[in-house]
Amino acid sequence: MQKKVILDVDTGVDDALGMLLAIFSGQLDILGITTVNGNVSLDQATVNTCKILQLAGMDRHIPVIKGANKPLMRPAHFEHRVHGADGIGGALRDMPVHTQPFEGFGPDYIIEQVRKHPGEVTLVMTAPLTNLAIALMKYPELVREVREVIVMGGVVSGFGNVTPTAEYNIYVDPEAAKLVMQAGFPSLTLVGLDVTRRALLTEEHLRELGDSPLADYVWVSTADYMKRYHERNGVRACALHDPLAVGVALNRELVTTRPYYVDVETRSELCDGQTVCDFQNRLGREPNVQVCTDVDADAFLQLFTRTLRA
Repeated sequence: MQKKVILDVDTGVDDALGMLLAIFSGQLDILGITTVNGNVSLDQATVNTCKILQLAGMDRHIPVIKGANKPLMRPAHFEHRVHGADGIGGALRDMPVHTQPFEGFGPDYIIEQVRKHPGEVTLVMTAPLTNLAIALMKYPELVREVREVIVMGGVVSGFGNVTPTAEYNIYVDPEAAKLVMQAGFPSLTLVGLDVTRRALLTEEHLRELGDSPLADYVWVSTADYMKRYHERNGVRACALHDPLAVGVALNRELVTTRPYYVDVETRSELCDGQTVCDFQNRLGREPNVQVCTDVDADAFLQLFTRTLRA
């Protein structure tokens, strides 16, 4: 039986790859894709999402629903330098958009689907957590009715990718992230930079994709993404942040997790958006998050290339 999922995205390069992995895996019943302000504006993220569904031939099968157009309390913080002006490296610049998002509001759609399928829906969140935070404020019972939440975000034992301490998705809307972390979800998994930085897509992996329109898209969309990663990290590759979160939904054995208490800093001059993990239980609080601490990167990359191969 396919796992019921909702993908929540701010479609940049890696969100798009995560969507393609989810679609072509054949293992997920994608109930819908909610979009949110993040890497790019809400409108651009929605256009990108529709284009990816068109590329995959799934635009008539998977609804796209627009969500929050700004963080809960803060101004937008886009990542055009990393993801390009359009968010997906210009890869589908000339594709006309004939898909329209569904009527409605992303957080309401999340609530509606979880209530329709209690105990069955996995939320895969690869963007700032604004939509989920709004859904929780509207419908607190969501905590008990969702099957699990998988969040690509944070970093607990390394450095950030937007500030010295903060990962981008958490940094953009730390108030939303704090609300989600403290909501009391029975199953909340944090797929952070600690593990996603080990899941590196290289040109060798790209060659394994073969020759197809899908492979061409991956090559073009990741070109500048790899260049930026090389400039910052000295490695000719790019981290598959968001696809790894989808990978965890597909096969939890790809990662090792440990239960910890995790909170988010929201009032610091230097450390806003930091995910603070209480490794030694200094605070004496019950664990609220399953934190990914290790990943079988080779197995995940094999899954990724096998799924998208021509």
